[in-house]
Amino acid sequence: MAAAVLAGKTADWKAPRIEVHSSGTGSWHIGQGPHPSSQKIWEAAGYKYSHVAKQFRANDFFLHDLILVMDSSNYHNVISLAESEEYRSKVFYLRNFDPILKNIDPSSEDFFKLEVPDPYNQSDEAYEATLAMVEHAVDGLLQALKNL
Repeated sequence: MAAAVLAGKTADWKAPRIEVHSSGTGSWHIGQGPHPSSQKIWEAAGYKYSHVAKQFRANDFFLHDLILVMDSSNYHNVISLAESEEYRSKVFYLRNFDPILKNIDPSSEDFFKLEVPDPYNQSDEAYEATLAMVEHAVDGLLQALKNL
């Protein structure tokens, strides 16, 4: 869902050029398309995006400038693959860019506020709540990128 929002909100950007890739830290959905409920909600909000699930690999640090994670499990899984401080410095919770939450340190006891809950197999309302969180954080990210 976050990839759909980010790709949709930056489709017309020329600079900085934004290229969006999506991957998980587990292998259980490799080769599958988006979850139907997630796609239904992002399409209802006007986003068009498609992808096939792949797994995050250590080589992705070399390929990408910014790596956004949704929750602490993914954060720790990604950080564990980082071979240098340079690579670790590319990893952020998406909600680090939410204007309300941007000053929360991921190592603090408030880190849970940075997590985007996974609505997998929950109600449409859960997916809509997640979409709202993601949109707010993506708007903050885009504002930060515009200020570069």
